[in-house]
Amino acid sequence: MKYNFNDIEKKWQDYWAKNETFKASNNSDKPKYYVLDMFPYPSGAGLHVGHPLGYIASDIYARYKRHKGFNVLHPQGYDSFGLPAEQYAIQTGQHPAVTTEANIATYRRQLDQIGFSFDWSREVRTSNPEYYKWTQWIFIQLFESWYNYDSNKAEHIDTLIKMFEAEGNANVNAACDDDINPFTAEEWNAFSETEKQDILLKYRLTYLAETEVNWCPALGTVLANDEIVNGVSERGGHPVIRKKMTQWSMRISAYAERLLQGLDTIDWTDALKDIQKNWIGKSVGASVTFNVKDYDATIEVFTTRPDTIFGVSFMTLAPEHELVSQITTDEQKAEVEAYIEATAKRSERDRMADVKTISGVFTGAYAEHPFTKEPIPIWIGDYVLASYGTGAVMAVPCGDQRDYDFAKHFNIPIPNIFEGVDISEEAFASKDNVKIANSDFLDGMNYKKATKRAIFELEQIGQGEGKTNYRLRDAVFSRQRYWGEPFPVYYKDGMPQMIDEKHLPLTLPEVEKYLPTEEGEPPLGRADVWAWDTNTNSVCHSELVSESKGIYPLELNTMPGWAGSSWYFFRYMEEQANRDEAFATEDALKYWENVDLYIGGSEHATGHLLYSRFWVKFLHDRGFVGVDEPFKKLINQGMILGTSAFVYQFVKDKINVSTSENVGFKRDIFISYDLIEKIESLPLEERIGYIEMNLKTKFLSIMSEQEFENCIELIRFSKRDTRALHANISHLKTIGEGSNIKYTNELIIEEFRNWRPEFKHAQFITEEDGTFKVQREVEKMSKSKYNVVNPDEICEQYGADSLRLYEMFLGPLEQYKPWNTAGITGVHGFLKKLWKLYVPFMDGSLSEVEVAPTKDNLKTLHKTIKKVEEDIENFSFNTSVSTFMIAVNELTAQKCTSKEILEPLLVLVSPYAPHIAEELWEQLGHTESISTAPFPKFEEKHLVESSKNYPISFNGKMRFTLELPLDMSKDEIEKTVLAHEKTQEQLQGRTPKKVIVVPGKIVNIVG
Repeated sequence: MKYNFNDIEKKWQDYWAKNETFKASNNSDKPKYYVLDMFPYPSGAGLHVGHPLGYIASDIYARYKRHKGFNVLHPQGYDSFGLPAEQYAIQTGQHPAVTTEANIATYRRQLDQIGFSFDWSREVRTSNPEYYKWTQWIFIQLFESWYNYDSNKAEHIDTLIKMFEAEGNANVNAACDDDINPFTAEEWNAFSETEKQDILLKYRLTYLAETEVNWCPALGTVLANDEIVNGVSERGGHPVIRKKMTQWSMRISAYAERLLQGLDTIDWTDALKDIQKNWIGKSVGASVTFNVKDYDATIEVFTTRPDTIFGVSFMTLAPEHELVSQITTDEQKAEVEAYIEATAKRSERDRMADVKTISGVFTGAYAEHPFTKEPIPIWIGDYVLASYGTGAVMAVPCGDQRDYDFAKHFNIPIPNIFEGVDISEEAFASKDNVKIANSDFLDGMNYKKATKRAIFELEQIGQGEGKTNYRLRDAVFSRQRYWGEPFPVYYKDGMPQMIDEKHLPLTLPEVEKYLPTEEGEPPLGRADVWAWDTNTNSVCHSELVSESKGIYPLELNTMPGWAGSSWYFFRYMEEQANRDEAFATEDALKYWENVDLYIGGSEHATGHLLYSRFWVKFLHDRGFVGVDEPFKKLINQGMILGTSAFVYQFVKDKINVSTSENVGFKRDIFISYDLIEKIESLPLEERIGYIEMNLKTKFLSIMSEQEFENCIELIRFSKRDTRALHANISHLKTIGEGSNIKYTNELIIEEFRNWRPEFKHAQFITEEDGTFKVQREVEKMSKSKYNVVNPDEICEQYGADSLRLYEMFLGPLEQYKPWNTAGITGVHGFLKKLWKLYVPFMDGSLSEVEVAPTKDNLKTLHKTIKKVEEDIENFSFNTSVSTFMIAVNELTAQKCTSKEILEPLLVLVSPYAPHIAEELWEQLGHTESISTAPFPKFEEKHLVESSKNYPISFNGKMRFTLELPLDMSKDEIEKTVLAHEKTQEQLQGRTPKKVIVVPGKIVNIVG
């Protein structure tokens, strides 16, 4: 019988769906196990072969756990709010919900055809109102909470109000804004309602504040730091600038220490933990206050080196620091403003990463040293960030290399406060084996003693104190876009009010366009029906807003993408029938607790993974969930890479520096990669001669003599003077192998003109044989790089089981590995060989015959059980595939036809290649799905050798082999061998001179 994988896979996918084979139960006597993938954003491009890598790994583990007797929850859903659908809506006018629904249909079809054992009955979509109702509910709980450092947890805001009513805020130890003035109980009780709400907003865990944000004009929204790559938006590559906006923020900084401590309780990789630790950025030191001379103002700085306080020779403020505009002198104003404007065009990440550029401007103002009272010049510099610490640093150039370089660059004094240390060439940053000098009362002290003394003296004069600082900043929670969760917020007297939770969800309104309004408001500002009527507790027409009538404007921003993904794992715990009662019922939360195994990319370390930990700790504080960590074990899968094709285009519009005239080309010209390589291999002085001798005729066929002279002089045809473009030519047939792959000139020109209209009149410099070569590079698989491989095509040609096996076979799960479609034929061939092993049971010849297993059969099976179980437990799936291949080869050679061997083998294979396993399981006579079969038990006895196949040699030459028991004595071995007929045949009646027996190894007869 033929292995018809397409029919087999369709049959079993339909069976699983119809019978709800993988539906989990919230009431089971089995131990629970919760396996989860980071749910996908359903993009219009659908899946490529890189996407399923983590899904296949988690599916193998989920299926394995079912075989081991666990009640497994393995759900899937969609992170369905996102910018791409909104950008498409802006371009086409199609509602994002329509686009998202179509994309989800594609994703679901693709996921189903790969054979994942997802429990689709628990599907979630973050953009569905019945889901984001509970995202809005969690937001309201955050708004109604504050963080009490005394109890070290979040509490309901009512407990804070009671404290204010009884004793004011003098004894309140809370996470709050910095600009809160002290008040008594009497003053609190006398405040107006608006004043009280304004004060409470400074304590709430979600609050409104004017903050520096990453604003992307092209996308019309604020972006989180992790949504920016190299100073531009990750989505679309648009410029990002820094600007101040009133935004909703989450007080995640209150949880900084608990987020750090919690890392010790979870099974994550050290690399991922280190990323979060560095992002949270705990530092122990001192807060120091500097007075600004001639101004009623102070500058607070945090330093980890208060022992170096006497080495301060200047201060640097972030360009965005609120004091800059106040203290800048008239003489410095123009220069300072120009610098601020330039800095606003750079992202924080860009500024942090740029350690080479030295830039700054003197404000003209001075601070006063807290001890010496000497003036200290105040500069601004973009290496200081307003969002980190206080946005100001005390610069100690003798002890910090960046301060040292800044001081050298701007000729600022560098006082030396280290005894016996030379700082003429570089700063001295070490804390060890050095004593402080030229520092008054700190002279002669080491780092530890000087630090304690400096903090003590600062506290004595009221200009500092010991402090623990965290790099972690509160998270901006607003986006100026349409396609996101609406805030359940309306405004009364300018203060935010929460919509009562019984009236949720507040759903997105219809808008004519998805762009910001002409006045710069977010897209929701275009909605005709977007006001809250407190009389009817419903949305009404925006034009009816009237506070006197109880109709108020609604919030125009929407929530960020990470809102819905910060709690979705709890939603899966609840069955559909009970989802109206709560985000998940108490029984469901108690049963499933948290995720046992979470698989996803490490790129989410400082975004989703941090925010979800924050939300879970908050929900735990308030008693809504019983756990304070969402994911017990986390594995970051690597990436499957694609092979990209690059073509090289001459940089156009070269400028002659001496004349400022444009001497570039008037058209697009592309050059074959091999020609660039050849020219680059030559010394610079030889290139012109080579071009004139070998290539002039070819170039003159597409350009004038003058253009040719210009390009020789200015470009010299090297990669440095060209730009590489991803080429949409991966599907063309190639000639040759390796990084340089040839295409015929006709094909490349035709392809470019079809692909990029702007290249309609492009010219191509080809090889002598008329071919055009491109460069090949292995990089991230992406639609934008024209290097994706569609899993639909792989499943159609080789089957989903082949795809699953091949992705695991490529290498260790956590590593990056290149895709090569040609390599899939190996695992496809293995599946065919596995199928052939079971053909005797399909054609009827062995259907009723019980064949006992041989010792070799049992040995092969049990060494396979042992290895596969170890591999799955260690997530070493690639070596399991090799083990399967070895087992099938051995069993084929052994002509194994025993069900005692072949049935458990199918269970071993089932997590990896479930379709073929189900079909063969049925062919063996089973009526239930193989997913319910218990995992085979390893028995050591089958691997213990009881006999040895001895090589029998005569005068050192092996003539035959003889299997003998391992416990046979030396004399018995000799007697048995000499009596054997083959020995007698070799000796031909002679008496051997000597018989050498090494038990367990060899027998050698010397004649």
